[in-house]
Amino acid sequence: MRALTFHGTHDVRVDTVPDPEIINPRDAIIKITSTAICGSDLHLYDGVIPAVLEGDILGHEFMGEVVETGKKSTLKKGQRVVVPFTISCGSCFACNKKQYSACDNSNPVEKQDMTEMMFGQAVGGLFGYSHLTGGYSGGQAEYVRVPFSDVGPIVVPDELEDDKVLFLSDILPTGWMAAENAEIEDGDTVAVWGCGPVGLFAVQSALHMGAHRVIAIDHHPHRLELAKSKGAEILDFKQTNVMEALLEMTGGIGPDAVIDAVGMESHGFAFDSQANMMNVADTIKQKVGIGADRGGALREAIFACRKGGRLSMPGVYGGYLDKFPLGALMEKGLQVRTGQTHVQRYTKELLELIREDKIDTTYMISHRLSLEDAPLGYKNFKDNANEWTKVVLKPALEPA
Repeated sequence: MRALTFHGTHDVRVDTVPDPEIINPRDAIIKITSTAICGSDLHLYDGVIPAVLEGDILGHEFMGEVVETGKKSTLKKGQRVVVPFTISCGSCFACNKKQYSACDNSNPVEKQDMTEMMFGQAVGGLFGYSHLTGGYSGGQAEYVRVPFSDVGPIVVPDELEDDKVLFLSDILPTGWMAAENAEIEDGDTVAVWGCGPVGLFAVQSALHMGAHRVIAIDHHPHRLELAKSKGAEILDFKQTNVMEALLEMTGGIGPDAVIDAVGMESHGFAFDSQANMMNVADTIKQKVGIGADRGGALREAIFACRKGGRLSMPGVYGGYLDKFPLGALMEKGLQVRTGQTHVQRYTKELLELIREDKIDTTYMISHRLSLEDAPLGYKNFKDNANEWTKVVLKPALEPA
């Protein structure tokens, strides 16, 4: 089969690789009909996630048709399914608490030592996202093996086209959980850093959950306009002192909840020289391999949040961050909630909202490409982020 594989920083290629096979009775093989490039895929593309090996198949947002099943799979051939990016067994301590991304059994034992050293405990398995999370082949391919197929995939009705349901795999439930973690109350003002796909879904989700105001922060004009079209007030951090603006917009109090939808490769902030210097230092450390994360958005979110407020962090972080404002976090009494998304907890509810047209899922798609054109999609998603807001790959399409 054909699949997108990693060959080094900013070097991804579509290669011919072996077809996946059933290994476990709970497995299923899916023929991919749609897959997407996620903002967190760019962390792999930029070479800042460790334990990504040459030849690894990337991609964790995908859906398709069931073509083969193991004896214990609950899926049937011919069904259309969306597959959560989190791989979960459904029966361990974490899964029983519906904390599916923390599954104890999905990351193979031989892979767990790496994450125990980095994080204290082994993390759950993810598709196409390094050997830290299991080394599973991803879905930017013609076919993929889905472990625990009796737990993860959600069967979707034929009347819903791929574009409407594809994002149930990751970014829609991630934006939803980000808003849920913000514990939004009626009348709240919520500030969202980052108007990428997760940030845009966090905007929609926060308003759906009852936020009185949502303020979206970015510097790409088109992405800001998308946020505005969904009901957000917008701030361009290259044109505005964000801290001053947020205080003015909230009567000197600050937002009730803040959402960092940027993560480990954030930009500096033009009106804050100290933040800019810290971000330059973060960038240098990240490039030379002595630091993993750039935390400009996270630092600003902590400083901006009102005393006693809530911090939600759906943005991906991979290691250590210097100059973390722990004092501000503690002295202001902020509550913090974060983590990889417990996708399986939300898919049924969100599928119903899609069917009822209560959540729009297609507006951010800017480009639909063939699988063979995936390297072009990665390059433009990184280099032309204003125009390339979301890239969907369709293996059935002919190359451009």
